[in-house]
Amino acid sequence: MSVLTRTMRRLTLSYVGVVAAIVVLFGAVTLIGFGATTRSERDNLLVEKATALSRGGGGATDGAEYGTVVFSADGRVRERDITAPTLGMPDSAGARAATTARRAVLRTIPGPDGDVRVASVRAPDGRVGQVGRLLSGDAASVRRLVTVLGVVGLFALVLAGVGGLLLSRRALRPVRDAFERQRTFVADASHELRTPLALVRLDAEVLARDPTAGDAPDLLAHQVEEIDRMDALLSELLLLARLDAGRLAVEAVAFDLAGVLHEHAARFRRRAESASVRLELEPPRSPVHARGDPDRTGQVLAALLDNAVRMTPPGGAVRASARRVDGHVEAEVSDTGPGIAPAQRERVFDRFHRAGPASAGRRGSGLGLAIARDLARAQGGDLLAGAAEGGGASMRLELPAGEGTS
Repeated sequence: MSVLTRTMRRLTLSYVGVVAAIVVLFGAVTLIGFGATTRSERDNLLVEKATALSRGGGGATDGAEYGTVVFSADGRVRERDITAPTLGMPDSAGARAATTARRAVLRTIPGPDGDVRVASVRAPDGRVGQVGRLLSGDAASVRRLVTVLGVVGLFALVLAGVGGLLLSRRALRPVRDAFERQRTFVADASHELRTPLALVRLDAEVLARDPTAGDAPDLLAHQVEEIDRMDALLSELLLLARLDAGRLAVEAVAFDLAGVLHEHAARFRRRAESASVRLELEPPRSPVHARGDPDRTGQVLAALLDNAVRMTPPGGAVRASARRVDGHVEAEVSDTGPGIAPAQRERVFDRFHRAGPASAGRRGSGLGLAIARDLARAQGGDLLAGAAEGGGASMRLELPAGEGTS
């Protein structure tokens, strides 16, 4: 059983447990309230009947569960109905208490068929009316209520189980997606590291067999190249891990975005020339004040320039510019390469995603644009992919405007 499945089961059981506790509490409160209300209404009805009986009214007996007795002023039984003996009546002690009490006397006495509730009321002329009722009817009402509450509670628990399962699945969906992305990320990272490791091992085995081989210097140089590639990949992976954990230090200071763009464009000019690619930098009319981290912004722009130069065929051009836009500033790097299909413009920021017809030897690790967008968002900005005028791809870095912008 997977961790997510166990977590989902625990969440569902917790949800059902909470609902069960609520159902039990609700049932207990309902039963207590129902019992109190039933006892109060029963006693009031008995007192009402006993009062009417003591004053000479008809002591109505609704079936065999009621019994009536009338005592004379001297305490003798004056009349009783046929049900009274079967209920354990008369209650002489209750009648004597009623002769001195100013209000009705209510007592519970044992009877042949169970407990009986008896109300005794003294009339002004000294007579005492007494009405009793079996309590088994109240118990039956409570049992019926318990049955109804049990059925409703069971149905509520079933619904809670189904609802808890659906809610736990929905709640864990982002976690499941994150686990899946993490699993894919680890698999891709392992694959990317395995390739240079295999090449380094192959070169080492050749050198181990014949250290004086004529191509030994080339093999050593190739090993160094692959080790550098692994070092760069590990650095990118560590940077992504820090970004994901929110532990990357990012400043929020005012700086000139155009100046940072010029600085990094100068670094890539020679590389572009060696690839027969023109690197055109559009000078801004005034400083482009941004707010963010100039070093992290430099990393983003370096990734955009590196990607543009690699994806541009010989004879093509890479254009870079910075400008102020309503409420923010932006730097754009475009190229005359194959461009990005509309359906791929969001996927180009996926980790280890590679697009375009460039040869495998000219492709990077597939992490550059993913890191670039994360760095942009860490500064309160964003990185967007689009199409350049006349064909090719365009990458636009957006950052919050800094001091000095209009």
